[in-house]
Amino acid sequence: MRIRQHVNPRAPHYEQFPGVKPQLDATRELEIEVGCADAQFLFERAARDARAQYVGLEIREELVDLVNRQARLRGVPVLAVFCQAQLHMTQVFAPGTVARAFVNFPDPWFKRRHQNRRMVDAVLADAIAQVTRPDAEVFVQTDVWDIALDALSAFEGDDRFENRAGEWTFWRAGNPYGVRSWREQNAEETGLMVWRLMYRRR
Repeated sequence: MRIRQHVNPRAPHYEQFPGVKPQLDATRELEIEVGCADAQFLFERAARDARAQYVGLEIREELVDLVNRQARLRGVPVLAVFCQAQLHMTQVFAPGTVARAFVNFPDPWFKRRHQNRRMVDAVLADAIAQVTRPDAEVFVQTDVWDIALDALSAFEGDDRFENRAGEWTFWRAGNPYGVRSWREQNAEETGLMVWRLMYRRR
């Protein structure tokens, strides 16, 4: 399957929710990943604990189809939803239902003219605040310094989140979840610095 590496999230056809709202089990804990790609992280989370349900938000429809086929074949509680997460997260999830939200290595959009396409900003932080429950965990990882600063600014600027490492401080205890996305594996194997943030939903 040919998969596009980059999709412009500001394109007009993403303004309306293009996907299908998932049918979720309100009795099971819900974890989400924003920009799940091939959902390796969520599949590994599900392998550790199949009692929860795991939903990835992804803007590339071909990856959504791939993840959902793999989940059906494996019989695991993983689901991908086709959407633009900044705009549609609150349409996908009911308020206060998410126990953990992960943002793993978002696209850096290095070129200056493309930086308005970056995903982690105050709009995304607001959407996460709306869908997470009290005491929910929000975990962000990136190997790009500018994105780390964007994320720090976005979440520190929202009083609904408490930085578990202290105000304006990066999380230095590593990844506490025991599973890694492909990008995290690659970053660690090639010796790249990874910046992490851990927040609690107040």
